[in-house]
Amino acid sequence: MLTALGIKNYALIEDISLDLTENFSIITGETGAGKSIILGALSLLLGKRADLNAIRDSEKKCVIEGHFLIAEYGLKSLFESNDLDYEDETIIRREILPSGKSRAFVNDSPVKLSNLSTVGNHLIDIHSQHETLSVGSTNYQYRILDIVAQNADISKEYQANFKKFQVLKQEFETLKIQQQKADEAYDYNLFLLTELEEAKLKPGIQEDWESTQNKLSHVEELQERIGTSVNLFEDESIGIITQLREANQNFQKVFQLDSSFKDLSERISSVLIEMEDISQETQNEFEELEVNPVLLEDINSKLENLYNLQKKHHVDNIENLIEIQSELEEKVSLKQNAEAELKKFEKAISEQKSKLESIAKELYKSRKNTTKIIKTSVENMLADLGIEDAQLKIESEFTGEFAARGADHFQWLFSANKGNALQDIKKVASGGELSRITLAIKSLLAQYDNLPTIVFDEIDTGVSGDVANKMGLIMQDMAKSMQVISITHLPQIAAKGEKHFKVFKTTVNQKTQSNIKVLSKEERLQELAEMLGGDKTSDSAMAHAASLLK
Repeated sequence: MLTALGIKNYALIEDISLDLTENFSIITGETGAGKSIILGALSLLLGKRADLNAIRDSEKKCVIEGHFLIAEYGLKSLFESNDLDYEDETIIRREILPSGKSRAFVNDSPVKLSNLSTVGNHLIDIHSQHETLSVGSTNYQYRILDIVAQNADISKEYQANFKKFQVLKQEFETLKIQQQKADEAYDYNLFLLTELEEAKLKPGIQEDWESTQNKLSHVEELQERIGTSVNLFEDESIGIITQLREANQNFQKVFQLDSSFKDLSERISSVLIEMEDISQETQNEFEELEVNPVLLEDINSKLENLYNLQKKHHVDNIENLIEIQSELEEKVSLKQNAEAELKKFEKAISEQKSKLESIAKELYKSRKNTTKIIKTSVENMLADLGIEDAQLKIESEFTGEFAARGADHFQWLFSANKGNALQDIKKVASGGELSRITLAIKSLLAQYDNLPTIVFDEIDTGVSGDVANKMGLIMQDMAKSMQVISITHLPQIAAKGEKHFKVFKTTVNQKTQSNIKVLSKEERLQELAEMLGGDKTSDSAMAHAASLLK
């Protein structure tokens, strides 16, 4: 329930505050006084985009703030799913800065307009004059069916499975396109893959081949130089090792005579051991060296093939070739395994379709079962509202064609007069009839939809007299279980409210501004007398107004 509304620096409003604690509040005022401005401010709280032109004083910010008591409406999970702080008394605020930037807050935490709109749709239902036409909207008609049928859970289940069905079909179509492309390139890709597979590519193999090639290409020079080195190490007369051994023996004796030479003696001994090890390894390498033209030719052939492959695929290393080979394997595999993969998808789609169809039928059945309830309720209420011969028929069919809202079709047919053929409701209902149909439906929905607040903006258009009085009684009855705010120009409805606000214009410092005030009992009598079209000072007008209040 909306308990308070504050509006600052918005359109013709300087600064007003409304206390809306009662269940049924009335707002009246002359045309152009500013009633629509209040609706505009409420719309901003529900996430409507802001207009910089709405700022009254361009040097100050515009602030709209609403206080809502929502403890009884089970909205905690909604707040949590939108990552919003929940409070039993929730405050929503919109600000439009002079720069044109708009900000929104829920319980003082900044929020996106999309989140604000989601929450706002569960707090207030604003029904403006042009929205009487929504009765003919297919989306609105489905919303009525689902609210009365209490279809929230099954609708969510259908939506989730419909989305999964759509994803599977999209993936299937994508796979078919990929398969078609794979078919077209299969032979060429297979040829390229075979070339790469025959090359037996491995990480690091190019470096190994190039090293072996270099070694075999210079084997004679290597033999000469390594052989010379072996002779320098091992020559019996002048070899490095022979001389090191002699030096080592000398220092062994020096160390025995003077212990201060211990370190030098150990170092020479260590060098001797290292040189003997180097000499042995050099000898081993020398013995393994041999001219091998057959191996060299094989290595040259492999490297030439490898370089040609790199040139062909526009890469400069073997790792890139291995990546290309992996990609080609996937493409070839897609072609080779496509039939099995397509059958797998076809099976999954078929299973999902069966599941979706089962849910859609359940959804259709629950909707169809509500059509009689809606028909009876609306026709009875329209009879009370002066359309005694009104007929409403909701035709239904399970089409099996899956759409976002289900796999069925409902057509709402209406006739206001006996003997007239039933036709599509949006084509045959007049403005006054649409107003009464809308109120009848809103009254029905109030029994099923736990909505805190509903705002009627001149829903009484096209009616008067006894019908207006009955419309007021219906709103009064709705207000027993929810908050109802009615902006009206009819005294019969205005008299039914618990609290009566009047919007009026004044001129301050050569500038027009809208104001709103709560009417006292006497002021309310005068307002109703004026709305009746009489002289508010005459006894008859005042008596008529008083009779309405009773």
